[in-house]
Amino acid sequence: MNDFLSLPPARAQALRPVLERLLAARRVVLTTHVNADGDGSGSEAAVAAWLEGRGIACTIVNPTPFPESFRFLLHRPDLAADLGTSAADAAVAAADTFLVLDTSEPKRLGDLAARIPPERTLVVDHHPAGRAVAGDIAVQDPDAAATGELVYDMLAVAGHELTPVVALGAYVALVSDTGSFRYGNTSPRAHAVAAALMATGIDPEDVYRRLFATAPRRRLDLLRRALAGLDTDPTLPLAWMTVDRETAESVGATAEDFEGLIEHVRSIEGTDVALLFRETPEGETKISFRSNGGTDVNAIARRFGGGGHVKAAGALVPGRVEQVVPPVLEAVREALRGR
Repeated sequence: MNDFLSLPPARAQALRPVLERLLAARRVVLTTHVNADGDGSGSEAAVAAWLEGRGIACTIVNPTPFPESFRFLLHRPDLAADLGTSAADAAVAAADTFLVLDTSEPKRLGDLAARIPPERTLVVDHHPAGRAVAGDIAVQDPDAAATGELVYDMLAVAGHELTPVVALGAYVALVSDTGSFRYGNTSPRAHAVAAALMATGIDPEDVYRRLFATAPRRRLDLLRRALAGLDTDPTLPLAWMTVDRETAESVGATAEDFEGLIEHVRSIEGTDVALLFRETPEGETKISFRSNGGTDVNAIARRFGGGGHVKAAGALVPGRVEQVVPPVLEAVREALRGR
């Protein structure tokens, strides 16, 4: 019988230097990419709980606010400090070690990137390596289903027992990035890791309710308005949705409210590539790319300064949606025609 929990030797070897540095630290700042998702947030919460359980002070300082929908993962309410606040400034100034999770690229750390010294920064990420790396020791393993899987592995290398709060963060990370174990990155090992995490007492129904079955009214109002901006290509398997700044502001939408919106576009029958364009309050356009077939959307996203996975990627582009949409659609059409 296969031992799916067996740790790949190369991964274990790569994680050991990160582990050694973390356990030698006294004050750690953890961070992830802008607009943190479940994998980034869950991984942060898990590592912070683990380190503080071993007497190492931690603060989460993200380039954008820690998502409200994932605050239930934090073992203390003041664990996350918003960038620009006195608490965040003090944590960054006092830290002897920085840990970047679920991304490796400085540009994805927003305004925080300039304040993180590479020589004191560690990276643990499951995305393909980009052009630049934020730290001097980096684990970049796209074979992992989620960064949460790498967090589980790091504790396995350390030989430390999983506590329920650490396990919950890693479990949410894994559930989030596999789309509840529906996406192509779901592996037999991902299920095995999930089982090991659940054995600590996790209630999967409660996690589902918190992540997918609880939403403020404004999120449904946003969906109703966003569906008016849905369009499809007449000849190619391409669908997209646009949400301008005025629409988002009219319903009071936050960045979190856009989570999962692209799945409505992706679900259209016959769609190979789905796109979501949404304007930010700063006048930029965030693009989410999803692929149902053989199109590498990571390669397309990188043309616009973004990146991610083969079937799920993103980019942040200067300009309003009416400026950004045409060149992006043309790039996707070019990729679809060239298959």
